[in-house]
Amino acid sequence: MPQDQPATLAAWLRTRSDEQLGALLLARHDVARPAPSDVVSLASRLAVPISVDRALDELDAATLQVLDAVLLSEGDGVARAELAALLPDVPAEVVQRGVQTLTERALLWGDDELRAPEPVRRSVRHPAGLGRRAVDLRVQLPRDLPGTLAELSAEERDVLQRLAGDRPVGHLPDGPATSGSPARRLLQLGLLARIDAVNVELPREVGLALRGDRPLGSPRVRPEPELRRRPQADVDRQAAGAAMEVIGRVGELLVLLEDEPAGLLRSGGMAVRDQKRLARELHVPESDATFLAELAFAAGLLDVGGAHRDEWLPTRAYDLWREQDLPTRWATLVWGWLTSVRLPSLVGQRTVAGKAVNALSPDIVRQTAPAVRRSALAALAETPPGSGLTPDDLLTVLRWRTPRRADRLAPVPAVLAEADRLGISVGGVLAGAGRLLLTDGEDGAADGVRELLPEPLDHVLAQPDLSLVAPGPLVAELATTLAVVADVESSGGATVYRVSDASVRRALDRGWSATDLHEFFARASRTPVPQALDYLVDDVARQHGRLRVGSIECYVRSDDHGLLSQVLGDRRTAPAELRRLAPGVLVSGLQADEVLSVLRSSGYAPAGESSGGAVLTRPPAKPRAAGRRPGSSAPPTAPRPMAPGDVTATVREIRAGDAALAARRTDPVRQIPGVTTASTLELLSRAVADGLPVWLGYVDAAGSGSQRVVRPSSLVGGFLQGFDEGRGENRTFAVHRITSVALVTEATG
Repeated sequence: MPQDQPATLAAWLRTRSDEQLGALLLARHDVARPAPSDVVSLASRLAVPISVDRALDELDAATLQVLDAVLLSEGDGVARAELAALLPDVPAEVVQRGVQTLTERALLWGDDELRAPEPVRRSVRHPAGLGRRAVDLRVQLPRDLPGTLAELSAEERDVLQRLAGDRPVGHLPDGPATSGSPARRLLQLGLLARIDAVNVELPREVGLALRGDRPLGSPRVRPEPELRRRPQADVDRQAAGAAMEVIGRVGELLVLLEDEPAGLLRSGGMAVRDQKRLARELHVPESDATFLAELAFAAGLLDVGGAHRDEWLPTRAYDLWREQDLPTRWATLVWGWLTSVRLPSLVGQRTVAGKAVNALSPDIVRQTAPAVRRSALAALAETPPGSGLTPDDLLTVLRWRTPRRADRLAPVPAVLAEADRLGISVGGVLAGAGRLLLTDGEDGAADGVRELLPEPLDHVLAQPDLSLVAPGPLVAELATTLAVVADVESSGGATVYRVSDASVRRALDRGWSATDLHEFFARASRTPVPQALDYLVDDVARQHGRLRVGSIECYVRSDDHGLLSQVLGDRRTAPAELRRLAPGVLVSGLQADEVLSVLRSSGYAPAGESSGGAVLTRPPAKPRAAGRRPGSSAPPTAPRPMAPGDVTATVREIRAGDAALAARRTDPVRQIPGVTTASTLELLSRAVADGLPVWLGYVDAAGSGSQRVVRPSSLVGGFLQGFDEGRGENRTFAVHRITSVALVTEATG
C-alpha cells in the first residue's frame, strides 16, 4: 500500500475537498441530518446498513459491476490502474464513471487503491451473482474441481449453469423420490452447499470455474431500445384531450357521490355495489370508475365523512377545485397521482387470503409507488421530445438503471397506462406538460397545458329532443346548475345533458319554480328553447307539490283526497308505513326525508313542507368530508434532498468539528472533570476576561453533539457569545447545553 494512502475511511474523508464532501452529502443526504459533528461521525453514519442499502439501490448495473470487481478481488483493495483489466469488455469511460460514482458516495474509498467498506461488502451478499466462498459455506470442494465438473452428467451440469448465472441460490427438491436428483448428487460431490432445509448455494469457486474467461459475467452496458416517435405537437394535443376527459369524469363522479355517498366498508374501501353503481351512472367500465375514485382520493377531493364517518363524500377542497381553471384542476389531479402511495391497478386483484381488493381500501398502499412512478416518467423524459418507449423497453431500461429494485417494477405497465389516461403521456411519449410535471411540480404541469385547454363556456345549445349540448368545458356556476336541472348523458369534447321529468322534479325539490327554470334555459342556451322543453317544465310543475310532507314524524297531506287514497293503497308505498289520520292527512313513524324518498321512487311528486305550511325552498346543505391530501408528501422512507445552502453549512459544521478535535489532541488543555454549572461559569468567565479560546462539547436543539473551539466574548443570562474559530462566525451557545469544557492554551517551545 502506498505510504500516502489513508488508513481508514474517516482519514480518507478528511482528504476530500469541500466540494467533494458536499457532493457526498447531496448523493447520500440521509446521513446529513442532523449535521454530523465531525468526519468520524460522518463515517459512522455512512456505515449504517439502511443508508448503505439505499445508496446501492440507486446504482445502475454498470456501476454495480465495477463495485463487484473490487469486492471479488483477493486482497483488501484493487489498484485503480488495474481495475480496467478486470473488466476487459467494459468501455474505459464506463469504468471511470463507475469509480467516480462509487467514490463520490463513499461506497468505495481510496486514491491509488480502491477499497470497499465492510458494510458494503455485507450488503452485497452475492457480488456479480456469485455465491460465497466454500470456506464461508463450510463445504469441502473436490480436489480436482475441473475434472469433477467434466465428469458431470448433462442434467447435473445444467443445474450448476443455472446457479452460475445471476442468482447462486436455489431450492432443493422435496420428497424421498428425489433422493437421486441431480441437486442431491451435487451436494454429495461438494459442488453445492446446503444453507437451510430447502435451499442450496453454489460456492464461488465453482461459479468462477463454470464462467471461464468471464468471471464477472457479460458486460452490463446500458440498453438502447428503439424509440417510438410521434410529432410532439400531436402528442400535446392528444394529451390535452385526455386531460379534458379526466377532469370532466372526476367532476361527474364527485357530483354523483355528493347526491348519494358511497358506503365505507368495515375493512376500509368502497363496496362493490357502489363501484358498480358509479360505473353504471357514468357509463364507463367498473375499472375506470374505481380509477377515478382513487384519483379523486389521491388529489384530496374525496374522503371519508358523514355524521358517523362511514361514507365516501366530496371534501371541502372539492368546492375550491371546481371553481379553479382547467389547468389548475388538471395539475391537482396529476400531482396527487404522482405522489400517491396507492396503486389503483391492484383493485380487483386477490390478496394472500384470496379476498378481492376493493377500491379505496388500505390493501393497495405501497410506499414505493411514488418512486416507481417518478422513475418510469424520468426514464421517458431522458428521451428526446417526440419520442418514447414501449412498456417492455421501459422495463428493460429501468431494470438496468436500478437492478437492486427490479422486484418493485411490476406496476410499471399499469403506471404507463394511467399516465396515458391522465394526459401525462401518449403511447409512451411524454407530453410537454408531463416533462414540466417532473421538473417543476404542480405549477409547471398547470403552465404546460394552459395554452392547450380551451376557455370555459358560459352557454349550452338546447336541442328539440330535450338535450342540452355543451360544446366545451363550462364555467363552474353553469356546470353546477346543470347538474341540478339535467343529467349527463355523454361526455367528451362535448357534453350532452338530458332534461327529464326526474331532473325537473329534482330542481323543483331544491326550491326552483317553473318560472326560474324557463328563465334559466332561455338565458343559458344560445339556441331557441324548444317548445317541448317548456311543456315538460310546466307539466312537472303542475304535479309537483300536490302532496305535502312534513314532520310529525311525519305527515302527508293533500286537498285531493282521492290521491291520498291512491297513495295509501299503493303497494309501492308500503315502506313509508303510512296510515290515515284524518281526511286529507296521512302520517308515518318515519322521518320526512325517508317518506319523501319512498314516494318519489314510487312515481309520485311530493314536496317538502315547513312547520308553517309553506313549501320548503331551501335546498339541503351538501355533505362534505374534512378531506386531506394522502399523496401530497413523500413516504417517510424518502429523505428530503438538501438545498445548496444547507450543504455548505453542513460541510462547515463537519470541518469545524474536526478542527476542534485537532485542537484538543495537539494543544495543552485543562480539563474540568464532571462539568457543573459553577465550574463551567467559572472557566468561561475567565476565558472571557483573558480573551482565551476554549474547547466546548455542545449538544444543539436537535440533540446532535459536536466539539468546537470558541473564543468567548461575553457571558450573559445563561448564554455564551463568542467567535467559533472552526466555522469562522460569531455564535451564541446556551450554557445548559454545554457538555464539556477545556481551556486551550497556546503551545510554547
